[in-house]
Amino acid sequence: MIRWIRQQLGFDPPHQSDTRTVYIANKFPQHGHYIPQRFADNRIISSKYTIWNFIPKNLFEQFRRIANFYFLIIFLVQLMIDTPTSPITSGLPLFFVITVTAIKQGYEDWLRHKADNEVNGAPVFVVRSGSLVQTRSKNIRVGDIVRVAKDETFPADLVLLSSDRAEGTCHITTASLDGETNLKTHYSVPETAVSQSVSRLESLQAVVECQQPEADLYRFVGRITVTQHGEEIVRPLGPENLLLRGARLKNTKEIFGVAVYTGMESKMALNYKCKSQKRSAVEKSMNTFLIIYLGILLFEAILSTILKYAWQSENKWDEPFYNQKTDRERNSSQILKFISDFLAFLVLYNFIIPISLYVTVELQKFLGSFFIGWDLDLYHEESDQKAQVNTSDLNEELGQVEYVFTDKTGTLTENEMQFRECSINGVKYQEINGKLVPEGMTEDSPDGSVPCLNRAEELFLKAVSLCHTVQISYDQTDGPGDPFSHANGFTPQMEYYASSPDEKALVEATKRMGVTFVGSRGENMEIKTFGKAERYKLLHVLEFDANRRRMSVILQKPSGEKVLFTKGAESAVLPYTTSGEIDKTRVHVDEFALKGLRTLVVACRHFSADEYQEVDRRLHEARTALQQREERLVEVFNFIEKDLELLGATGVEDKLQDKVQETIEALRLAGIKVWVLTGDKHETAVSVSLSCGHFHRTMNILELVQQKSDNECAEQLRRLDRRIKEDHVIQHGLVVDGASLSLALREHEKLFMEVCKNCSAVLCCRMAPLQKAKVVRLLKTSPEKPITLAIGDGANDVSMIQEAHVGIGIMGKEGRQAVRNSDYAIARFKFLAKLLLVHGHFYYIRIATLVQYFFYKNVCFITPQFLYQFFCLFSQQTLYDSVYLTLYNICFTSLPILVYSLFEQLVHPHVLQSKPALYRDISKNSLLSFKTFLYWTFLGFCHAFVFFFGSYILMGEDTTLMGNGQMFGNWTFGTLVFTVMVITVTLKLALETHFWTWMNHFVTWGSIAFYFIFSLFYGGIIWPFLHTQDMYFVFVQLLSSGSAWFAIIIIVITCLFPDVIKKVFYRHLQPTSTQKSQFIEAYQGIGCVDSMCCFSEGQNACSRLGRLVERMMGRCDPARATRSWSDSDTFFSNDRSILTLSPMEVSHC
Repeated sequence: MIRWIRQQLGFDPPHQSDTRTVYIANKFPQHGHYIPQRFADNRIISSKYTIWNFIPKNLFEQFRRIANFYFLIIFLVQLMIDTPTSPITSGLPLFFVITVTAIKQGYEDWLRHKADNEVNGAPVFVVRSGSLVQTRSKNIRVGDIVRVAKDETFPADLVLLSSDRAEGTCHITTASLDGETNLKTHYSVPETAVSQSVSRLESLQAVVECQQPEADLYRFVGRITVTQHGEEIVRPLGPENLLLRGARLKNTKEIFGVAVYTGMESKMALNYKCKSQKRSAVEKSMNTFLIIYLGILLFEAILSTILKYAWQSENKWDEPFYNQKTDRERNSSQILKFISDFLAFLVLYNFIIPISLYVTVELQKFLGSFFIGWDLDLYHEESDQKAQVNTSDLNEELGQVEYVFTDKTGTLTENEMQFRECSINGVKYQEINGKLVPEGMTEDSPDGSVPCLNRAEELFLKAVSLCHTVQISYDQTDGPGDPFSHANGFTPQMEYYASSPDEKALVEATKRMGVTFVGSRGENMEIKTFGKAERYKLLHVLEFDANRRRMSVILQKPSGEKVLFTKGAESAVLPYTTSGEIDKTRVHVDEFALKGLRTLVVACRHFSADEYQEVDRRLHEARTALQQREERLVEVFNFIEKDLELLGATGVEDKLQDKVQETIEALRLAGIKVWVLTGDKHETAVSVSLSCGHFHRTMNILELVQQKSDNECAEQLRRLDRRIKEDHVIQHGLVVDGASLSLALREHEKLFMEVCKNCSAVLCCRMAPLQKAKVVRLLKTSPEKPITLAIGDGANDVSMIQEAHVGIGIMGKEGRQAVRNSDYAIARFKFLAKLLLVHGHFYYIRIATLVQYFFYKNVCFITPQFLYQFFCLFSQQTLYDSVYLTLYNICFTSLPILVYSLFEQLVHPHVLQSKPALYRDISKNSLLSFKTFLYWTFLGFCHAFVFFFGSYILMGEDTTLMGNGQMFGNWTFGTLVFTVMVITVTLKLALETHFWTWMNHFVTWGSIAFYFIFSLFYGGIIWPFLHTQDMYFVFVQLLSSGSAWFAIIIIVITCLFPDVIKKVFYRHLQPTSTQKSQFIEAYQGIGCVDSMCCFSEGQNACSRLGRLVERMMGRCDPARATRSWSDSDTFFSNDRSILTLSPMEVSHC
């Protein structure tokens, strides 16, 4: 019971040791002082709340928000002291906001609970008491033996014990974990592989010792001790023995495995990472404005309190004849009275803080995020993938990006490899019609047409076809099949699967050239060289890792000789070679890289019997170690992979994705700087940067590479800085490698940033994943605080994606880790242009206007209340009825701004895409600048003064507005001010609306109509549940006066007419680029042809109007139709457009 309570409260008991001991089938030792370890059950919990903690936890989270906490304090003050307004006026809006947010979050959590229950209730089979028992997934315990059938997912992290294959192997896919769709082979130890029946598993005596749970999917350290005939046999366990929860069994009838990690301790659950909360620039501005308005509120409350006591210093106002004080009031503390009055004024003016702003912003972000997923232009038909939003809180940040950091492979390129060239023994070869032909020869030449291979060529192709982890699928329905039974080698039903597209391309290339990898079974690998079968025994695999940048296999040839084949990056292999054509191969590798090819170097080493025994012993010791296993393995790998004989190198092409060049150019025109961060070698990265348009051919390429020391790096940086300042007219590009970057960031960070910011494009090559994140953090935390965006497709991009303000994952071929950890996910890099230039533009202008408008309408709302105190002796008399106070933000003015914030478009999406420079109009949070904020605030105060004094002048001096001479009272005056205010603030938003839909019309005019209808019903009927009804018949009486109607019209026009004049004046004399586009769109419809016929350099509004007449009469000058932006826009005068017109379009214009 206590454990259950701890789990409900979210506590997880700490593990007592660094390792865990798992007794297979839970056969605990019967003797000794064994204390069983406590493990988590197998329930997956992705939900945030339980039925017990939902209310307190949700309330705590909501009241951490400053506006909610502020209104809670105001509500409590209204309950404790005598205030001019009812507690309902603050309590009801607060309750509405809290309830709506709680319902939204509760519904989302209920969906998570529902999904969890489906997973936890899934049927599984476990071995218990000598038989196979069906139970639910949540009932699996650590130590249970679980049976999993073909195409089922693993319900927990299992150590493979046996399969239906004699050698105890199975094939799995981990697509749901890391997106890799290739078949991976996992192995059981020989001592348990023979236990293929329930009875034999029941008699199995074995213990698994392994590390405690950790999130790394690719790391597992353990050992299994099997007791046979009284003898203990110890075998090492690694990632190849562990079947992860969420992976799926393929091409294997069934397997048995023992559960070692269950529930929230499984690796899949540990990867449910809570990302750090990212806050947008708009949200930060919103909080700043909130603090300013809080200052205005405190100022008004303090001023009113002081003026009240100044006014009451005269006896006639302190205690008038109609309001005599009691003895208790006369003897009460002046300090307490002052505090009480101050709090009362605070309550009276508290609505200047817009509580409903937060819930409206949340709704806008949540509903607005659906538009990205619904956009068919962001749908990739080939892969059937649409854009997805993982974090709707950052929608508007897409419109503020200043730097884009992008990966190269799989992001700018397709990650689909094609073999192009290779170098063997110092000679370059090309593939022509499936044949390996030396450079300079053709297939028909006598030397090139010979189908046989020389020794060097054959050894090279054998090394490439054997040094890999490729698996083969035969598309068979039943049984494991025998890969060696396919007499013809590569059959149409046979397909290669590889974790790396490079490996698959190379193995397919060797097959076309006559050396075919047929398959592997157990410890044997078979190839066929022009139909002749050769079987090799696989002794060891030295797995690839990012630090070594190479992988190796140790094989036993049919002759019995032991040989090591190694392949990897040239910087990771060439330093360890001692023989072969090293210099020629290095030159060829550089030539391949200059062509944009991905390069790998292949080498081998032959072992003597004594050498192999030493290698085998060291590997066994390192792999069975429980402590520091990785470090010991690295040491052993380095011992083995030395004294290599160089065989050659390969060049594989990775094609650019569609429209990459156009996308990068559009981003540059939008004022966004693009940095490419890649792990590829220098020459390859530069070649791809040139081909994709990141670097221009005319650009001056500067290099900071191969720096050996701090002093050398600093001197080179100073040289680059001087060169940039001397040639300031020319555009510069910078190339940095990982080693030099480490030196630059150590002590010369400021100088490095200065050089980078003055370059149009930056390319960082040979980058480790953490270095990518460091570069992003460096830009993000620089004094200018630019908004950064990182985009990538692989696990090595995750740290960069999480570090940037906005992270975007590409749904590529390197898995789903980048997508899972991103804020947004798209299928192709080309979609980034529309995501930023269109969606980002729309989201930003919508929410910027929403925030400013909310503060404006609340200033309009409360300022008349403040002014009214000057006419009621600061008696805290409220101007508006409490129902109007409550419903103003909730009902009367809420829907128009919500609909506006969902549908507003200043210009058509096609115009935004054809004129990327329009993105600059909204850059650097320009629509939420302090100047704009002051304008909206000042406008609110002006309108409030017009509302109040316009109504006061109308009704002042005892003027009667009724035909029967009857006078209006203070509630009528307040209702007149409120009516004018509701109409004005609604029409003000209508003036700001450029894109009208039927929903805009419905909510705009419907809100005004609803106010009138509600007021008529509220004031026209005596409601029995109301204690007082001050508004009875007030609204009906007000509307029966022709003078009141006239006043409403005059005051509304007085407020809005200057605003209209200002808009017309600025749009015609100082138009922004966006307003120019609106002008074109209004008169000539949509199309970039029109945008190119207008606004050339040095022409004022009159000449533009004249040219508009010319165009309407069909006399547009085709010579102007050269670019899609204005030469007068000086801030991008160095840019060059890729958007030109065809002759047909020009003649049409």
